[in-house]
Amino acid sequence: MGKVLTIIKVLPETIEVDLKQLLEDIKGKLPENAELKDSKEEPIAFGLKALKIAVVVPDAEGGTDILEEIIKNVKGVGQVEIEHATRI
Repeated sequence: MGKVLTIIKVLPETIEVDLKQLLEDIKGKLPENAELKDSKEEPIAFGLKALKIAVVVPDAEGGTDILEEIIKNVKGVGQVEIEHATRI
């Protein structure tokens, strides 16, 4: 089975959310078969920053949907957007 690299934009609920802690919380919730490859903060506007993460998951039906749902349920997350997914 192949793998899929997924680029995900995570917007916090408010500008007060600590993105470093949010990243740690997301890491703790990822499934065992998911691997966080990279992360960075991206300025949006008026002090708001998004967290962009790159996660590798197995190429299985619904894999990115499950990942998106898990991240949405992390405390402090406002919005989640899958920006790109590609087989590797």
